[in-house]
Amino acid sequence: MGDGIMATKRAKTGGATARAGKAKSKPKPKSRAKPKPKPKPKPRRAAAASLKFLKSSHTAVREHFKAATDLPSFLATAGDLSLAGRKRLVDQALVLIDDNFVHLPLKEAMHGVDPVQKLRLIRHRLNEATPQTMESEFQFHRDMIEVFTSVRDLHTNYMLPAPFADKVAVLPFSVEEYFDAAKAPRYIATHFVQGFSHPHFKRGVEITTWNGVPIRRAVEVSADLHAGSNPAARHARGVEGLTMRALRRAMPPDAVWVVIGYIDANGVERELRQDWIVTPNLPDTGGVDPDSATANAACLGLDIEADIKQRARKMLFAPEVVSEEKKPRKISARKAAAGQSVATSMSGFFSARSVTTPSGEFGYIRIFTFYIHDPAAFIDEFVRLIGLLPQTGLIVDVRGNGGGHIYASEGLLQVLTPGEITPEPTQFINTPLNGRICKRHANNPVGIDLGPWMASIRESVETGAIYSRGFPITPHDFANSRGQRYHGPVVLITDARCYSATDIFAAGFKDHGIGHILGVDGNTGAGGANVWTHDLLRQLLALPSPADPETPYKTLPNRAGMRVAIRRTLRVGPQSGTPLEDLGVRPDSRHALTRDDLLAGNKDLITAAARQLKRMPVRGLEVTASRVGSVLTVRATTSNIARLDAYVNGRPRESLDVSDGTHAFDVDVPASAAVLRLEGYKDGALVAARRLDV
Repeated sequence: MGDGIMATKRAKTGGATARAGKAKSKPKPKSRAKPKPKPKPKPRRAAAASLKFLKSSHTAVREHFKAATDLPSFLATAGDLSLAGRKRLVDQALVLIDDNFVHLPLKEAMHGVDPVQKLRLIRHRLNEATPQTMESEFQFHRDMIEVFTSVRDLHTNYMLPAPFADKVAVLPFSVEEYFDAAKAPRYIATHFVQGFSHPHFKRGVEITTWNGVPIRRAVEVSADLHAGSNPAARHARGVEGLTMRALRRAMPPDAVWVVIGYIDANGVERELRQDWIVTPNLPDTGGVDPDSATANAACLGLDIEADIKQRARKMLFAPEVVSEEKKPRKISARKAAAGQSVATSMSGFFSARSVTTPSGEFGYIRIFTFYIHDPAAFIDEFVRLIGLLPQTGLIVDVRGNGGGHIYASEGLLQVLTPGEITPEPTQFINTPLNGRICKRHANNPVGIDLGPWMASIRESVETGAIYSRGFPITPHDFANSRGQRYHGPVVLITDARCYSATDIFAAGFKDHGIGHILGVDGNTGAGGANVWTHDLLRQLLALPSPADPETPYKTLPNRAGMRVAIRRTLRVGPQSGTPLEDLGVRPDSRHALTRDDLLAGNKDLITAAARQLKRMPVRGLEVTASRVGSVLTVRATTSNIARLDAYVNGRPRESLDVSDGTHAFDVDVPASAAVLRLEGYKDGALVAARRLDV
C-alpha cells in the first residue's frame, strides 16, 4: 500500500481499538449538568493537505487558486435547478437537435442513436414529476450529457449551469501516453503544478493502476465518457480526462479522490491517494463572444472543451506564459540562431524556434489555437515568425489545437503554397427553422450574411434535398490575399485532439497538396463543422428588429448553455464533396510518441519530422522591386526553379528561364496601384510564388 493509504488505515485501526476499550469499561453515572455543545466538524485533513501547496503557486495564477476547494465542498453549492428550468432545457435541446443539428442523419446512421427520442423520454418523465418527486439535479445533468454525448460530436454540447460553468476539476499533475519498443502503450506523469511535492511521485513515474483498475482499462472507461467522433479521438480524450474535467461540459468525478498505483524512479511499486481539486479557470481571452450576433461568432469552429482544458493546462503547468501575456513584450526582427526561440507578442497562440536535428536545421512552430478575434493579425504574426526561422524546411505542429476562427485556419494555408486556396464549402440541413434564420439574415453586407444558402433551403421543399448547397465561410479573397511566404518544404504534425477549425486546416493542407502530414494518431478529431451557440441562434431571430414573434428559442436558466453544429464542411480537391465530420484527416505517416517525446521536448517526434523534410525539395524565391514611372525593375533570387513568369494585375508580362541565382528584369505597370505576382515552375509544375503590391 502507498503512503497515504497506510496512514489512513493506521488512523482507522487506532480509532477502532479505542472504541473497543471503552465498550468494556463500566458505565459512568449520568450527570445532571447540561451537555457540552458538539464541536463543529473540522475540515478533512486530506482535503486541506491537497490544497495547501497551491499557496506556493506562481504569482500569475495564485489569485485563481485562492478560490480552489475540495470536491465535496464544491458539490455542496450545487443543486437549485427548478422543475420548470429542467423542462425548458429539454425543450430547447429538442429544438437544437431536431431543427438545427446538421449532422443528425449522419449520427443516427453511423452510431445507431436517436437523441430526439431520448429527449422526449426525459421530457415525459419531467411531466410526470413534481418538485418533491423529481430526480436529483445531478441525475438530470447526467441524462442530458448522455444524450449529447451519444451523437459523438464535440460541437454539439449541453453546457452545465452555475456553479459548474467556469470551474475545472483537476489533479495537480498530468498523465500522458507513449509507446515502448514493443509498441505497447505506457503512461507516465509528465507535468506538475508548481508547489506540489512528494518524495516518490515525481516526473516520469510510470502509472500502473487507477483506483485499482489497470491503467489501460481505466483509459478505456474514461474514453467512453467523451464524445470524440472516432476511436482515436475518444482515446485521446480518455487519457486527458484522467486528471482533468471541464465542468462546463462534464459531470464532476464520482470519487472524491483517486488512488494511483505507480512505479517510482527506483523501480519500487507504490500508491498515492490524491484528492480532486475544483478551481476557477483562466478567463476566455480569445476576444470572440460566441453568444454575440456578430460575424466573428458565426464563423467559429471550436471544441469548447479543448479550449477550456488548454486554458486550465496553461494555468496549472505554464503559469509563466500567463505572466508573459499580461505584459508587453519587446519583439526582435533578428533571425533565430540554431536552437533558439523567436519571441512573439502572441505567446498564447504560437511558439516558434529553430531546431537542430541529425537531418539538419529547420524551423518549428507550434500553433496552440485558432481562437482569435482578428484573423488577419494572427496570419501576419505567423508570417513574421516563419520569416525568422530557417527557410530549409518548416515543422508546423497543431497537436491539441481545438480550433477557433475558421478565417484564421483557412487563411493560413495560402502562405505555405504557391497554389490558389479553395475554402471548404459548408451546408445547412434543410429545415423550416434554418430557412427562417437564413431569410432573416440574407444579403447582409456588414453582419452575418446567410443569403447564399437561403434559395436552396427554400427549394428543398420541392426537391426533397437533405442539405443546402455548399458555400464557403471564409471568403475566397481573404484565403488568397497574401500569397505564398514560405518556400521550403512543410511537415504538419497532427493528433486526435485536432478538432474543428484545426480539422479544416489539416484537410485544406492535404487537399491542396501543401506538404506531408505526420500523425501521432491515426486520425484527427474529425469535427468538420461551424458551431453556433443557443444564445446566438436566439438573437438571430430577434435581430434585426422587430423580433420573430414565433421564435422557438427561449432564455436558458441558471447560466446553462448549449451549442450545435450548424453547418457541415466538405472536402475540396481529390476528395471533393466528402464530409469531414467523423472521417477526419488521415496522416501520410505515423509516429508513435516515445518517452523522450514526453520528457525531452518532443525529441524523437521532431527528428522524425526532420527526416521527412530532408527528403522533400527546397525552393527559394525572394523578390524586391523598384518603380520609376510605369517601369518596374524586379530582382528575383531563385533556387530549384527552372522558369519564372511575371503577372501584373493578373495579366502575363514576362516569362524567362532561370537557374539558381539572382535575375533582374523590367515590366510595364499601370500608373495606378498594381499587384505583381511571380510564379516559379519546375518540370512544368507550379512550385513557388510571390506577390508584391507595387
